[in-house]
Amino acid sequence: MPRSSRSNPLALAVLVCLAEKDMHPYEITTTLRQRATDQAVKLNFGSLYGVVASLEKKGMIRAVETIREGKRPERTIYAVTDAGRTEMEAWLAELISVPAHEYLRFEAALALVGALAPDAVAELLRTRAGALEVEIGKARAMEHQAKEEWGLPRLFLLEGEYVRVLQETELTWVRALIDEIESGTLDGIGGWRQWAVDGTNPWADLGGGATAAAQADGDPEVDAKAPKVSKAGRTRSNGDN
Repeated sequence: MPRSSRSNPLALAVLVCLAEKDMHPYEITTTLRQRATDQAVKLNFGSLYGVVASLEKKGMIRAVETIREGKRPERTIYAVTDAGRTEMEAWLAELISVPAHEYLRFEAALALVGALAPDAVAELLRTRAGALEVEIGKARAMEHQAKEEWGLPRLFLLEGEYVRVLQETELTWVRALIDEIESGTLDGIGGWRQWAVDGTNPWADLGGGATAAAQADGDPEVDAKAPKVSKAGRTRSNGDN
């Protein structure tokens, strides 16, 4: 499967399930939910059938048997092919070894944060910190239950632990940012407060004296290369999208 086709983690989850044993789609869904994999991979029964059909068309899995239990509809059991097993291993290896930018919603908000007043942002960050504390508490309780009551080894809790550690790191960072905003020690806070009061972006002409002079002279080449500042104050080059 081309790397460009590795866009749906649900397809990888199907391959992993079928690498364990032959299953029909309903059993795959049940297995993923029992293991809480649906917390890491977006799962719904309708999309699963589309993924299964796509994997079969690409030769990654094959139908091996059709069964009927009582009055239930027929169910097709699938097995992973050699090509599917090879693709599963390569896909997992890529996800584990190669960091990828995922365009997080919070990251987008931070890139545009200058559009709001500093005090308002501090209050919103405080709300976020409270929500993070709740989520971290839930995650710790779930980990404890999984280990102590269900007897699961850490191997089967790694994805939840990873998310919790990210949340804990984010919480520490958010608290520090709140402190910097409120204490006035955040680099650029003075200009940000001015911006909030009079609507004037103090960094609108950011780009350096030489570049500014060239732009004033109407040099089109320099003007095309000069960094631009969005409404939120983030610089970007004209080559960026």
